[in-house]
Amino acid sequence: MNLTEVFLGLIALAVLAMAAGQVVAAVFAARAVRSLGETVSRLERDVRPIVANVQAMSADAARAAAIATAQVERAERLLNDASKRVEETMGAVQRTILGPARDGMAIIQSIKTLFTAFRDLSSRSRRQPPPVAGQIPVAVPDPGADDDHASFIG
Repeated sequence: MNLTEVFLGLIALAVLAMAAGQVVAAVFAARAVRSLGETVSRLERDVRPIVANVQAMSADAARAAAIATAQVERAERLLNDASKRVEETMGAVQRTILGPARDGMAIIQSIKTLFTAFRDLSSRSRRQPPPVAGQIPVAVPDPGADDDHASFIG
């Protein structure tokens, strides 16, 4: 056996060892891929109900938001209608009640002023005798006036 055959045998053994190593690596890689695939499918199986619940909750939240928006819009329309009706009612009250009431109060005030004028006229005629023709009327002294002011001429 010569040296070339020994080296050729060593090369063959090395190639055989490398082939065996690659087969072992391929088997381990296949097992790892299968294990990873099982883990991913288990994760998908576990996460699927959570995603379904989140989607259902999202749909419920969207529906609740739509209902709440509709209710708020309805309440706003109701309040606007109510405020318009209150304003219309107050305008009608002012036109139908307060206007004639003001006119009635003006009439009552006129009658009151007329009675006061008649009373003042009759009390004045009772206090002073009617003036005689050719007689100069006498000034009636004011009881609350100062004497200093009465004599002041200026």
